[in-house]
Amino acid sequence: MHFTGIIPARYASTRFPGKPLAMIGNKTMIRRVYEQALKARKLSKIIVATDDKRIEEHVGEFGKVIMTGSEHKSGTERCGEVAEKLIAQKQLTKDDVIINIQGDEPFIDPWQIDQLAEILQYPYIQIATLAKKISSIDTLFDANTVKVILNKSSKAVYFSRSPLPYCREPKKKDWLKYSDFYRHIGIYAYKVDVLLRIVKLDEAEIEKAEALEQLRWIYNEYDIHVSITELDNYTVDVEEDIGKLPKDLYM
Repeated sequence: MHFTGIIPARYASTRFPGKPLAMIGNKTMIRRVYEQALKARKLSKIIVATDDKRIEEHVGEFGKVIMTGSEHKSGTERCGEVAEKLIAQKQLTKDDVIINIQGDEPFIDPWQIDQLAEILQYPYIQIATLAKKISSIDTLFDANTVKVILNKSSKAVYFSRSPLPYCREPKKKDWLKYSDFYRHIGIYAYKVDVLLRIVKLDEAEIEKAEALEQLRWIYNEYDIHVSITELDNYTVDVEEDIGKLPKDLYM
């Protein structure tokens, strides 16, 4: 079994056009993500998947890049196209694993990548992702922070932009005292054969409501194993987020 890291990178972001090429200190966002992925022990190769020539040219200066179509609506779909190309080139088999690394987390900890790779070594796990316990009431009620609720087997029951579970009795400011809540960290690992199936699924109504692609997989009865991490993540959604990154990470 081999583990391939794929970093989807799209130039035409609605909220932050050109985000992969945005400078963070003396390096671009996409280069920082790539270099962090290089530190992961489990990955046999790392590929940036993009539909933009500017990104292709830039990444070609330091790493491997594969051009994809521009019709994809998610990073998972872009990973699926790359997987098909690698299979055709006999560089990948359906028994291997793809790890979808978010292109807007410039300081992703390589241990989180390896953590998912370890999980996918078990043959009964189809898809895996990460979550972290929420400690801030503002984070809990932030609709941009995706929450996940788990069953006793650490499988995702549901993802939502709303707090999960709902605490009926206490006031909202006290919810963290009454229940554990987890925020989703958007890195995914998939068995290649599962990836090739889920990208062909029709969009689900619950997915449309929440604008969360992973709900399509749950709706179609695919298990998503969720591993808990204690590590913090710094995601850049809009340009202003770059100024909020801890300077000691890239000085």
